[in-house]
This record gives sequence, structure tokens and C-alpha cells, in this order.
Amino acid sequence: MASHCVELSLPVDDRSAEGHFPGNPIIPGAVLLRTIVGIVAADDRMTCCEIRSARFLHPVRPGDRLTIGWEEKTAGEIGFTCSTGSPERRVLVGTLRMRTR
Repeated sequence: MASHCVELSLPVDDRSAEGHFPGNPIIPGAVLLRTIVGIVAADDRMTCCEIRSARFLHPVRPGDRLTIGWEEKTAGEIGFTCSTGSPERRVLVGTLRMRTR
């Protein structure tokens, strides 16, 4: 399977950051994971069975531009990275277990 990459910008007024944390907003990890799973599943026509691992390295803020990359590691396992600013600024890495729809 080939490597894939998608870029997206989070809205400056992203509602998921409201109250998380007032005066210093960050995008909740569950929102980032849902976004990544949705993008990977849509591109590969697969569905996520399990989030095998997720490691949060830096906070993601409203207005950030994200680069999400992924590739198949073994049959059904997808490794992903999420970066902001530059490829070296990884904010989230992990593994998903997928199955064909």
C-alpha cells in the first residue's frame, strides 16, 4: 500500500475547543482521532475496528494547519502521523486496525 497524505486547516473558531481550556484553547484528542479515522477510512474504503495506539506529542490549537499521513504497516494495520507547521513537528502518532467495508 502506498503512503497517503492530506492537509487540512482547523477553523480558528473551532467549537470543539470551547472550554478546553479557556484562555488557552486546544483541540481535544478525541476530536483529532475522529478526524484521522474518518480521513483514513474514506480514502481507503475501509472502516476502523480499533485504535491500537495513539501518542499525543504536542497540543493542537484552533487555526492550526495539519498534515495527516498514513500507510499500511501490516495487513489491516495502518500507521499514521499528524503534524502541524512542518513534518518534524509531529503532534500525534499511532496505529489503527482497519477492515474492508
